[in-house]
Amino acid sequence: MKRMSMGKRAYRSDRREADAAATRAAIRAAATQLFIEQGYAITTLRQVAKEAGVGERTLYAAFASKFDLYHHCLDVAISGDEDPVAVRDRPGMTDPLAEPDPAAALTAVVDYGIELLERAGDLIWVGVEAAGADERMSEFSRAGRRETQAVMLRFTTTLAERDALRPGLDAARAADVLHLLASPHTRRVLRRDLGWRVEEYREWLQGAAAQQLLP
Repeated sequence: MKRMSMGKRAYRSDRREADAAATRAAIRAAATQLFIEQGYAITTLRQVAKEAGVGERTLYAAFASKFDLYHHCLDVAISGDEDPVAVRDRPGMTDPLAEPDPAAALTAVVDYGIELLERAGDLIWVGVEAAGADERMSEFSRAGRRETQAVMLRFTTTLAERDALRPGLDAARAADVLHLLASPHTRRVLRRDLGWRVEEYREWLQGAAAQQLLP
């Protein structure tokens, strides 16, 4: 019997992985659109499958529940890819820790946060709105806020260790202020409710963060 070559087997494996990734991307795009347009509670997996052009069995094989699907969509939107690397460990948050100029470091963190919220802000807001009626979503939102606060505190602690915070401001309070300024709630008001352009939002946030945190 003729054996299949390793090269052929690897090719087929790569093709399957590529097909699976394409299917996830189609499901993710459809789910994200529906979650944002009509909310978490109303959106059904049947609607997502139809919008994505896949069978329901295919969708359920990839995501066991609507919560799992939302979790996946948000993770990818926040990270910008499917790599299993937390935000706190990505260059956008680790590089500023080594930046000797506090103003440049703060600008880099703010810019990274803006890029993240431009990708994920509306989807984060879906979770905020769903939290009141869904305990699992509520805990998920709380966990996200705790993680964001920890990331902010790590950065402001670095500034404090360099005596780069304005007088009377400690690392914990600085993290609170930065968290508020760069929150999806603040972005929602400025970008969606008031219609600010991203350039206006960026200019304001950079100025407000520098004014509140730096000497």
